Amino acid sequence: MVKKCVTLTNREGLHVRPAGLFSNEMQKFQAEVWVSSGHAVVSGKSIMNLIAAGIQCGDQVEISCTGPDEEEALRRAIELVESGLGEAGGGRK
Repeated sequence: MVKKCVTLTNREGLHVRPAGLFSNEMQKFQAEVWVSSGHAVVSGKSIMNLIAAGIQCGDQVEISCTGPDEEEALRRAIELVESGLGEAGGGRK
């Protein structure tokens, strides 16, 4: 298992578009992907669970991956979150 904490910077939080992008990308990996916030622990491969978790801008999340390609999955997950998940106003400042 590998894991890392990252802060969500999307102004609107983890809503449909960024959650969809994240879950679609994570489905490309064999590893299990979990996203943990102060609110919930959910599968990173489920758009509905990601949206239901209510993760907002500024929330710190822990992404953990376990499985044959866990390192690659974690690297991609962190890259997505740090880049703003395809949203204007997201990403590192």
